[in-house]
Amino acid sequence: MEYGYVKVRAASPELRVADAEYNAAQIANELNRAAEDGVQLLVFPELSLCGYTCGDLFLQESLLGACEEALGALVRGSAGKKTLFFVGLPLSADGKLYNCAAAVCDGALLAVIPKTFLPNYNEFYECRHFVSGEGETRTIRVAGQEALFGTDILFRDAAMPAFCVGCEICEDLWVPQSPSVFHAAAGANIIVNLSASNEIIGKSDYRRLLLRSQSAKLLCGYVYSDAGEGESTTDMVFAGHNLIAENGVLLSESELFSGNCADGEIDVEMLENERRRTNTFRSRQEGYTVVPFSSFCAPCKLTRRIDPFPFVPKGKELEARAELILSMQAHALKKRLSHTHAKTAVIGISGGLDSALAFLVTARAFDLLEKDRKEIVAVTMPGFGTTARTRGNSLLLMKTMGATAKTVNIVPSVRRHFKDIGHDENALDVTYENAQARMRTLILMDIANKTGGLVIGTGDLSELALGWCTYNGDHMSMYAVNSSVPKTLVKSLVAYEGERLGGKTKEVIDSILNTEISPELLPPDRAGHIAQKTEDLVGPYELHDFYLYYAIRRSFAPDKIFFLARNAFGEKYDDKTLFKWLKNFYRRFFAQQFKRSCIPDGVKVGSVSLSPRADWRMPSDASSAVWMKRLDELEEKIGKADA
Repeated sequence: MEYGYVKVRAASPELRVADAEYNAAQIANELNRAAEDGVQLLVFPELSLCGYTCGDLFLQESLLGACEEALGALVRGSAGKKTLFFVGLPLSADGKLYNCAAAVCDGALLAVIPKTFLPNYNEFYECRHFVSGEGETRTIRVAGQEALFGTDILFRDAAMPAFCVGCEICEDLWVPQSPSVFHAAAGANIIVNLSASNEIIGKSDYRRLLLRSQSAKLLCGYVYSDAGEGESTTDMVFAGHNLIAENGVLLSESELFSGNCADGEIDVEMLENERRRTNTFRSRQEGYTVVPFSSFCAPCKLTRRIDPFPFVPKGKELEARAELILSMQAHALKKRLSHTHAKTAVIGISGGLDSALAFLVTARAFDLLEKDRKEIVAVTMPGFGTTARTRGNSLLLMKTMGATAKTVNIVPSVRRHFKDIGHDENALDVTYENAQARMRTLILMDIANKTGGLVIGTGDLSELALGWCTYNGDHMSMYAVNSSVPKTLVKSLVAYEGERLGGKTKEVIDSILNTEISPELLPPDRAGHIAQKTEDLVGPYELHDFYLYYAIRRSFAPDKIFFLARNAFGEKYDDKTLFKWLKNFYRRFFAQQFKRSCIPDGVKVGSVSLSPRADWRMPSDASSAVWMKRLDELEEKIGKADA
């Protein structure tokens, strides 16, 4: 598939215990269906050719021979099918019996992987029949052909090298030093597990936790196929709990006892990026054999949901996350206030979202310090573009929160400044706008000096990414509590705090949430409404936050980001709109780095920060040519598609 995605499936076809011919037919049917669906990687359960619960029948030559014959039939029947699949069987080699996974693709038996760790506790007694497969990789004869045999074997797609697969079997995952640890270090981005994990109360939760943890620790995708319908229920029952995880996230799972598959797409390109970024992820390839194969190369059609709001938690998680973020912001500010022995906190309140969030965080910090909120000096500074609504909201928020409110009309000062520098007030240009922003910052700084306080910054992460701030104006403060909070998350945090506080505070916060985002630096319209709407000028923040996440957190190329945006926002924005603002994002991001290179301290609360002292180090004069070339190529493709 395109853009680094690999289509995977974990399947648990119905089986008959000890009937290898029947089971192979069920597996073949599933393989045919998977090939038609474009599945590139398919995993079947442990010992799926005969069933996990054969007991002492594993020692019967007839069963072992039937399993080899069935495997041979599957290999021959897979010719022409580009799906790499893993099937389980008992295999006798060199006078020993092994619990194995056979890797097959396009009519070839690529290798056989023996199980390393054999459980022999509680209901399990595998050591009665099998031996561990630890040892050097060698060649054995299986189903009439030569095949590699060993645990240290990886499978790599010739056309997509990042599609690299390692295999372990059931208990191998549950031990302290899983084979998958070494597979990942050797280059496997996807681990498959052929399992026969019986069901007991609470085990499915533990299984999910185990997969999520292993995939997160190894920065890999994990495909887990579990034994299900047809296994003997003498003393155990199997639920066919199939799971797919990717870097700590559960992408897909089948319901217990449903007989369904788990399907998903694993982003191996993203996993490669994560490993490059994480310098503690160390490679160790010694002793490994890499077996090449060729899979599908088809256009990418995702079934996984692409979240349009990657920074904003969902459902019940939102409240807990909002509380944590606000606490992090407040405790960070508390430390800075106490360390500097600040008597006051000085903050400009515009009636907008960002200043509301910073103000609410400041109030929390003062509560933690057991300081009177009256020592928060909240300043509203109406200018040429201030509307009655935002000014009223500013004053009401200050009152309900118990701060000391100040109003400083900046119009006379700015007019004097225009006269000093010879600027025509009727020229509504960048000088007209930035003079107001810088005047407001000057006022706040001087009030902070006068009251022995700190100026609390209000600008957010999205504004920093776009450079949507005035250099040495709202760009500057003494501590920037919102600097790693993207705009889409700001709304959620402010809404949460409004609900928590209730009463008059909630009412004014609701009004702020329903106000257009604007710096209010240009005069309002004739009706007194906001005329300068930020998202009309720089683009929708929901798009820019999406682009920011995938460009910076995931390091994706512009064409892949556009592909994901189409999946996330296709019903809301057309291709031309998505592309327009994507190109604008990259243009502004590169051009405005000089502002980010000298921003004040501010607490990091999420996975993305643009602080030059934390996550993001970029020269201010870096060229955007490489990214713009990719965008030009993308624009050409969009044009051809429209034609």
